[in-house]
Amino acid sequence: MTPLSAAVPAGSPDSAETAPAPAPRLALLPAAGVSASAFCLFALQLPGWGHGLLVLSLLGALLVSRELAKDLTLIGIGIAIVSTTSVVASVDWDRFLTIGTVLLLAVAVPVLVDRLLLRRRAIRFPLRTGDPWNRIEKAYILAVPFLGWLILPFYFVTSGVYRNWPPLVDGAEVARFFVGVNFVGTWDELFFICTCFALLRRHFGVWTANLLQAAIFVSFLWELGYQAWGPLLTAPFALLQGWLFSRTGSLLYVLIVHLLFDVVVFLAIVHARHPGVIGIFLV
Repeated sequence: MTPLSAAVPAGSPDSAETAPAPAPRLALLPAAGVSASAFCLFALQLPGWGHGLLVLSLLGALLVSRELAKDLTLIGIGIAIVSTTSVVASVDWDRFLTIGTVLLLAVAVPVLVDRLLLRRRAIRFPLRTGDPWNRIEKAYILAVPFLGWLILPFYFVTSGVYRNWPPLVDGAEVARFFVGVNFVGTWDELFFICTCFALLRRHFGVWTANLLQAAIFVSFLWELGYQAWGPLLTAPFALLQGWLFSRTGSLLYVLIVHLLFDVVVFLAIVHARHPGVIGIFLV
């Protein structure tokens, strides 16, 4: 049995209807190169090296497999679009709208290329699969905000990384910040999970694809502001989101998990910026 042939929920990236033949072993090299290019572009802020590595990786993919090259190109397009602007958190209207537009394009352009040029539906956004969530999955939804309440204030306050987010000087900025946090959280699932992970899953096993997407996901979050020891939180989160999507096939499920977590992110940063305003945290 190949990694792609096990029975899985309909609509998940593991569904056999969207998967080509298993990729050759050499396919991992260009795929890892694409993930490494995101690390160079977002985490290290090395655009020349990052874009060069991205192009070389896509050319390498073409030598290995045409289907692999198509899917990595879609991921590369999204990465390249995001790299056109800084994603450092901001609530200034010009940056707020610029970042929002760039992120929308990073999802929309790969989808349009997939539909209109490649004439297929490899990128999909399955809200529900029709299968009920089991007790563990429901319990995890309840556990997420508690874990966030326990961990996030300690991370933001003790590391000082809350300063990577805007000072939030009035109600209008707080409102834009709330919208921005939830917008980016939704985009994370549309791009990193439904696009990157789903496309990689067409060629690799769950954990190989998951590690590759997590490298892109965590690199982006580093530039966004989750620095210091942030990757110790964001890497497990990214891997869990990919794994949960492979299990449930449901965008709605991973989106609920992410947005519940992001509500606590929002509250924790407001708390760190304005101690005493939100008196529900231990730190």
